[in-house]
Amino acid sequence: MSPRRLLLAATLAAALAGAPDLASAKTILVPVTLVGGVPVPCGAERLGTCHNRWHFALHPVATAEPGDTLVFQTRDALDNQFNRTSTAATVAAANLNRVHPLTGPVFVKGAKPGDVLAVTIEKIEPGPDRFGYTVIVPGFGFLRDVFPNPAIVRWDLDSSGAVSRDMPGVRVPMNGFTGTIGVALGPGETRVAFQREEQLRLAGGFVLPPEPHDAVPVGICGVGGSFAGGPTPCLRTIPPRENGGNMDVKQMIAGTTLLFPCFVDGCLLSTGDVHFAQGDGEVSGTAIEMNAVVTVRVDVRKGRAALGFRLPEIEGKKIPGLLKKLEPNRFLATTGIPLKPSGNRTPQEFTDGTLASLSNVAEDVTLAARDALLNMIDLLTGPRSPAPTRLSPEQAYILSSVAVDLRISNLVDVPNFLVTAILPLDVFQGGKDDDD
Repeated sequence: MSPRRLLLAATLAAALAGAPDLASAKTILVPVTLVGGVPVPCGAERLGTCHNRWHFALHPVATAEPGDTLVFQTRDALDNQFNRTSTAATVAAANLNRVHPLTGPVFVKGAKPGDVLAVTIEKIEPGPDRFGYTVIVPGFGFLRDVFPNPAIVRWDLDSSGAVSRDMPGVRVPMNGFTGTIGVALGPGETRVAFQREEQLRLAGGFVLPPEPHDAVPVGICGVGGSFAGGPTPCLRTIPPRENGGNMDVKQMIAGTTLLFPCFVDGCLLSTGDVHFAQGDGEVSGTAIEMNAVVTVRVDVRKGRAALGFRLPEIEGKKIPGLLKKLEPNRFLATTGIPLKPSGNRTPQEFTDGTLASLSNVAEDVTLAARDALLNMIDLLTGPRSPAPTRLSPEQAYILSSVAVDLRISNLVDVPNFLVTAILPLDVFQGGKDDDD
């Protein structure tokens, strides 16, 4: 028998041996402390169920068996620094060190390095406050050079969608998913991730390095914590990595199964940063952010990481047509190619400046996406806007972040790769169609 067949046979045997006993499966609540229906700040969580950094030394807050159901109560992406009375000034004063308070981690029995943790999303529900927000944070977001000022749209959430007095005539349907969900990296993987990100930062790349201030848990990740620095420090949650994390994949809805390679015993699963809705791209830097209740089922696929799992994968095999609900009934799309004003450098341009004098850049999908998005914002703010009332540039940018899907349309037609920005017209209540 070939080595590959031997590996497959061994993997199948291990998987059968580790198959969950569904008859004995249980439901485990991973709670947060609520005051008036709103979670207390992560750093004030007395239950010890919150962390806002990734690290292998985090202590499990619960233990699950394969086949168990986990119910996570979660905080919004910015740790409830905003509410229905917040303003642009509140956004400007936000403490970004508190980003991504996560609930967990949960130790899954039987999971070992080399295994794959299968996490099936069963239900996503808004938290009891039924409040969401989308913000523009200065210095962050895809068009941070175009939108340097803070802004906020405050949403009221219910089963029919999200509406806001800050965005009249718009209703965004709920397509909830976990913006951030993942497992712990091991010591070796943590060292590699830190080294490569530090090299990029020193070369001028946009990287958020380890930050002990406001880190939770303090004893491990905070100032003076055991892993506040060194070669394997606590890592920020902003970038996705091999462990998953802040993936922001809007297709990770209820019914999908997320597959994470395990790097430590128990895998150590955490989640948070749940989105009521998001466009593909999350271009302003935020979706419709909310507190939430996330219900998942966990299983272990023994030895599967040895078959080539390098990064998380997403399955949608069990429910036919699962993603059709994410597709618009009616839409309007703009396109973009890699064009820019001559002499202009975008925030994403990571070169020595030799491209600055060009107005057309070859094979640049990021610049094409930027062009498509700028064209969409121009459409939404101009006389041809399908919105009931013409939107401000900030409103158009925020609407694009929560509802417009950026799609790669071609990566071969050199020099101009093309990206499409797709706007679902059903988000407008009483809007107009442009038949010109």
